[in-house]
Amino acid sequence: MADVEDRSKEALRTWLRLLSCGTVIEQRLRSLFRVNFSVTLPQFDVLSELERAGQPLTMSDLSRELMVSNGNVTGVIDRLEKNGYVSRTRADHDRRIQYIDLTPKGAREFSRMAELHEEWLNDLLAELSVPDMKKLQKLLLKTRLSAAHE
Repeated sequence: MADVEDRSKEALRTWLRLLSCGTVIEQRLRSLFRVNFSVTLPQFDVLSELERAGQPLTMSDLSRELMVSNGNVTGVIDRLEKNGYVSRTRADHDRRIQYIDLTPKGAREFSRMAELHEEWLNDLLAELSVPDMKKLQKLLLKTRLSAAHE
């Protein structure tokens, strides 16, 4: 019985630690993107996905890759388009389909954002050595697989 109680307590502590670490890092990144680029983390994620794809993507492609609803992506794209970071083009074969692409300005700004994002992550995780990070990645993968199994 004590083993079950200990395991339950440790599971709760682990969950709370994972949650707090993720929250702290996410809040810090949100703040840094807002202050340095006046963009949100979801906007950065969309720009990142477009850069990674190397070609225009449909709204559905973006929603699927980012694991969010089409409605969420539409709002993010609206703001990015207003700032000149992305453009929309309707498909010739089906006018309901919109392709989203980085503009030259969007590509330039994303490059700057990505460079600073890398620096910020290095700073945020500075207390972890490379072997620590690799070990943590393995443990987090194991955790994700365990959680997805249920």
